[in-house]
Amino acid sequence: MAAIAKEKIQPKKKEIKSQTDFAFGRINYVLMLAGIGLIIIGFMLMSGGKSDDPNVFNPEIFSFRRITLAPIVVMAGFVLNIYAIVKKAKD
Repeated sequence: MAAIAKEKIQPKKKEIKSQTDFAFGRINYVLMLAGIGLIIIGFMLMSGGKSDDPNVFNPEIFSFRRITLAPIVVMAGFVLNIYAIVKKAKD
């Protein structure tokens, strides 16, 4: 009878997992790399348009690619990175 009472008093030990849980899953890292790639592509689209002669104005710096497309691509990269951070990884 004393053995039964002693067994009830002591709590059972829980098994400890030796598996390490990471903050992000694989899909989060893939999305982050894609976002960084979009940012790099956007900055590459912004580059160029310089003039060979500093005394001559080159209106190519105001092209659609540099003024509209490149900032949209960069912002899409930042939005994708934010989504990659906020997205909950599946267990």
